[in-house]
Amino acid sequence: MDPSERETYQAAIHGDREAFEMIIRNLSRTLFAIAYGILQNREEAEDVVQDSLIKAWKTRWRVRDPQKFPAWLATIARHKARDVFRKRRTVSLSEQLTEPAESEPANTSALDQRLHSALATLPELHRAAVTLRYFEEMDYRNIESSLGLTNGALRGILGRALAALRKQLRPALASME
Repeated sequence: MDPSERETYQAAIHGDREAFEMIIRNLSRTLFAIAYGILQNREEAEDVVQDSLIKAWKTRWRVRDPQKFPAWLATIARHKARDVFRKRRTVSLSEQLTEPAESEPANTSALDQRLHSALATLPELHRAAVTLRYFEEMDYRNIESSLGLTNGALRGILGRALAALRKQLRPALASME
């Protein structure tokens, strides 16, 4: 983290609204990706990001180390998304993913549906890491900072997640050949 980023986080922690807004502009896409990775629903993910930012503003004074601010925000978003996920009614995530949404084109491929179903089976931290790396195309350093992971931990999580996805998607891929 460069000194200017550290100063921005420090200023936000101490109540500087402009600094906090700058952080929001820089991290909101990452927070959305984390929430969407867990919920697989755009509207719910957007709500989670808003709720997370409100909570972060109200409790920003709890952050002692400015370098941990991005990971702290990501943790809030993960926990909020997990809460929303748990509160869902009787419709399971896999059922939601296999039924095309009204806004989706009717020709959504079976492989896309299987991919979403396979992602839904991963632990939430794995889903967040895969979403940030492969859908948001973030580099390892930014993902590590956002999720509060070491490089080795992130590489292990991504390796296990990709292995699980390959195992689940192998039948679908084989049937396409």
